[in-house]
Amino acid sequence: MAVGAMILAMHINAQNAYDAERLLGNDLNGTARYVGMGGAMSALGGDISVIGSNPAGIGIFRSNDFSVTLGLNNATTVSLFNGTTMEENKTRASFDQLGFVYTYKVGNNTSLRYVNFGFNYHKSKNFNRFFSAGGQLNNFSQSWQLAEEMNVANKNLKDYGPEFYFDNYQAFEDNLLNNKNPYEKYWNKLPVLGVLGATTGVVDYYDGVLGWDGYSNNFFSKESGYISQYDFNISFNLEDRFYLGATLGIYDVNYDRYSSYTEVLNDDYGDENGGYTLDNYYGLDGAGVDLKLGAIFRPIEDSPFRMGLAIHTPTWYDLTESYNATLSSDILAYDSPYSQTLSDYLDYGYLSYDYCMVTPWKFNVSAGTTLGGLVALGAEYEYANYGSSKLMDMEGYELGNQSDVEAFLKGVHTLRVGMEARLLPQFSLRAGYNYTSAVFTDDAYSALTTYRTSTDFNNIKGKNTFTFGLGYRGNVIYADLAYKYDMYKSDFYAFDDIDLPVTKVDNERHQLLFTLGARF
Repeated sequence: MAVGAMILAMHINAQNAYDAERLLGNDLNGTARYVGMGGAMSALGGDISVIGSNPAGIGIFRSNDFSVTLGLNNATTVSLFNGTTMEENKTRASFDQLGFVYTYKVGNNTSLRYVNFGFNYHKSKNFNRFFSAGGQLNNFSQSWQLAEEMNVANKNLKDYGPEFYFDNYQAFEDNLLNNKNPYEKYWNKLPVLGVLGATTGVVDYYDGVLGWDGYSNNFFSKESGYISQYDFNISFNLEDRFYLGATLGIYDVNYDRYSSYTEVLNDDYGDENGGYTLDNYYGLDGAGVDLKLGAIFRPIEDSPFRMGLAIHTPTWYDLTESYNATLSSDILAYDSPYSQTLSDYLDYGYLSYDYCMVTPWKFNVSAGTTLGGLVALGAEYEYANYGSSKLMDMEGYELGNQSDVEAFLKGVHTLRVGMEARLLPQFSLRAGYNYTSAVFTDDAYSALTTYRTSTDFNNIKGKNTFTFGLGYRGNVIYADLAYKYDMYKSDFYAFDDIDLPVTKVDNERHQLLFTLGARF
């Protein structure tokens, strides 16, 4: 088999539901007014950030608008595993939004009153996060997951000939350990992480490939990056009662993750037996495109009450991922420590992969009204079936773990409500609330595929978001301030073992946003 075909075959089972989830959904982010009202402005319109939720909301503008938003973000995680609590937090400044609306007035006596054009940039997802977890393992060990995957894969090696298969220690040593480059020899035949474990003593052979008993562990990860969203809009005002709009969205993905997993091992007498550390490096870059269509109408001509409807097509992503791993062991049962890095044996062609992802359709219904010109109220509901996401190779064929996407990702419901009250002619107070339902099913897990070199996974529960804001409106200049608080729980596992106790995680994100804009 040619090397290129071998690489393609290996990656068929690479991506899974957790890779898909990373690109699904979006953070509540945009102008400070939009965030301060909980994003519940799809029927109210009149803010540049609705360009990405209901494009028809841009049609409500009657003057040109320009705005820019800066932010400060803090992400905090607190984990609890077997009685051990760990906490991490990270604070970072960000450039969150830049946009403008150009209005063209057609006339007062025509059915078409305005044609508006808009552009907006904002960060639709912020990945910046530190996380740590660990504690007493009580003999559970990641090494057994590696060993079990190796044992399962070894049963298929007989088809390749006796120079591959091992049924005793001598064959294990001769066929695997004594190879100058075992990764290349066993490419697409054995799990890459399993081979890495075997060549560093983390898995060993004794009537089968075996792991060790774990004494304690520690996991740390650092995530960074974002999804940048660029929206281009055209919208129409019909008789100041019907509004239509379309937005073309372009997405830029930039994600990096470093993780380090350490285990201290037991010997046969329950004493510490040295240990090992697995460092993983992962990068994801790519671009996507989608189309959003929206409508807003006032069912009663003399009433300010509005209803909105928006449909978002799937986002089509072209993605490139790259990875590397280092496994270092200092197990006392061996004479000397071992350390191996994949990139010392495999070049970029092996350690990167191009693939495609198609997100689900998204549907948004909304309602909004004003009371006496002093209070604005908005509410909306959004639904997307995350399980319908598609992972494909560059030729459009589904990847092998598509079944996990369908089985482990759920239909996700999002509810947003918000209000704005004018305290003085120039000053307003805002508040909002969001709820997003759980993404993963209760039985979701991440299998160790041929290519994957990380074993951890994190099952996210429902998310609650609370927002508050203040606003100032002058004749031309306006300024807004918003505070957002996200909170959600998740179940974390450093590796897959059906009996491994869950790590309970509390996740929080605080965001402060400031918008400066002008209408003219």
